[in-house]
Amino acid sequence: MNDVFHYPPDLFHLIMQTIPLLNRSKDSVLLFFKGAGVDERLYSDISEKVRQDKNSISKYDICRKILERINENNEKYLRERREIIKRITEFEAFSSCWENDQLKAKGLVAEIRNVVNVKDSFTRMKQEKDKEKEGQKKEFEKKMKELQERKDNIEKLKKELFALFLETNFQKRGKQLEKVLNNYFQIHEILIKEDFKRVGEIGDGIIEQIDGIIEIDNQIFLVEMKWKKNSIGSDDIYAHLGRIYHRANAHGFFISASGYAPSAMTASKEALAKNALLVLFDLEEFVKIIEKEIDFKEYSKNKIQAAIIDKEPYKKLLE
Repeated sequence: MNDVFHYPPDLFHLIMQTIPLLNRSKDSVLLFFKGAGVDERLYSDISEKVRQDKNSISKYDICRKILERINENNEKYLRERREIIKRITEFEAFSSCWENDQLKAKGLVAEIRNVVNVKDSFTRMKQEKDKEKEGQKKEFEKKMKELQERKDNIEKLKKELFALFLETNFQKRGKQLEKVLNNYFQIHEILIKEDFKRVGEIGDGIIEQIDGIIEIDNQIFLVEMKWKKNSIGSDDIYAHLGRIYHRANAHGFFISASGYAPSAMTASKEALAKNALLVLFDLEEFVKIIEKEIDFKEYSKNKIQAAIIDKEPYKKLLE
């Protein structure tokens, strides 16, 4: 808006031609500027000249001199310039003008309104464009901040994961593994629940526990994580399959830090034959996925396809 109210030559000329037509006398012209908030000290010499000899200066000269003075300083007289424009564009009492000046005054006021509206439109367009650029800048900065936070979280997660290999307490290590991998799922925005427990009637306690629940391609996967001394056998697989069988349209991921016994592989393939999808991972895969910053969703989709199409629930896709 500031550009509009720092009068450019075309607008300056129109204003200088209009104000004398809207005011019958030279005193009225001075009063117009006073009413617009222009400090009388700015044009005291002109007022004195009018007082001493009205014929020594014209209404147009009065306007030109005062307008030049308030147009020189961009910031100081911004409010006054705006008020002058406002008073002209809102002027309706053309009957107060000299009769011969009324039509010309109406035409000039209409032209000023048009010029101001056009310039104002361009100003608004520029403001909108600047606003859009600022929005894009903020969005970019937001995304960069999110990426940095994600990178920091992954680095933190790597340290937590590698620290597990130094933990000698099996029970503590197993619980920490759940926490680390669920944090990993959360970073990839696929975690629905972590460490889910189902409690029975009073006195029954916890009758079912699921280490995590994730969602991939609108499909629910129940996650079981184990870090045992020995390889995972069929008992652990059947226990997890039981959780899957009791939930409509649910599938399963099994993550083992100690590999799988042949019986576990057999149980997983038998489940596939019964339309129960259980995909097997080992912790080594997760270490490589995290180290190489591989997209887990895409990797999981490939694992799921291998289980369904190739009937291989434990197909390793990384070497």
